[in-house]
Amino acid sequence: MVDIILHGCNGRMGQMITGIVADDENARIVAGIDVAGGQKNDYPVYESIDDCEIKADAVIDFGFSGAVDHLLDWCVDKQIPCVECTTGLSEEQLAHLEECAGKVAILKSANMSLGINVLMKLVAEAAGVFADAGFDIEIVEKHHRTKLDAPSGTALALADSINEARDNEYEYVYDRSQVRRVRGKKELGISAVRGGTIVGDHDVIFAGQDEVITFSHQAFSRAVFAKGAVQAAKYLKGKGAGHYTMKDVIG
Repeated sequence: MVDIILHGCNGRMGQMITGIVADDENARIVAGIDVAGGQKNDYPVYESIDDCEIKADAVIDFGFSGAVDHLLDWCVDKQIPCVECTTGLSEEQLAHLEECAGKVAILKSANMSLGINVLMKLVAEAAGVFADAGFDIEIVEKHHRTKLDAPSGTALALADSINEARDNEYEYVYDRSQVRRVRGKKELGISAVRGGTIVGDHDVIFAGQDEVITFSHQAFSRAVFAKGAVQAAKYLKGKGAGHYTMKDVIG
């Protein structure tokens, strides 16, 4: 059994995790932290992490970026591993996270989905075969119309997993509208689509002579990220200090 403190328990992702853990025989939420009320939870909820004296095996954080530094310091002080899922962290906060990871186990990834992280592993392996055979590689990502950044962090993580497997031989190309030339052999194209309520679609395309292989992942709800966070918390139980990622979780 893994005992979890859920930081940001009354938010949308926090409530998704609450529902997922309720159906998991190997995990339970022993406390929640949130300044916002209005939710009925089957565990005690505190406004501040400082008010929580309940022991746990891991913290899952889906809170707001302004609270991350203090939460990480608390995890170091209590020696409780943390699954850090909050987005929009500054360079200074990321540096602080690395510092804290030298003192306690912290897991942070560009994408918490188990499926995406398996996909990253698969496309890196596939690149080892197809790149040498002259295949071109393109990534197309699709998200809802209100997403501000493009390309997505997940698309870049997929590209990085390929590039790292190929000794960083590829150049990322985001826009071909301003040039008229034949596609370079070492280009890795990344395209973004924005529209509707698409949660997140990612296609990694290996296009060769007379054949195309496409690896695809579709997220139908944000619950896939919540599920990954719970799996990460299970993985972190008992782990020593270090910066872990979902690559460690999937093995």
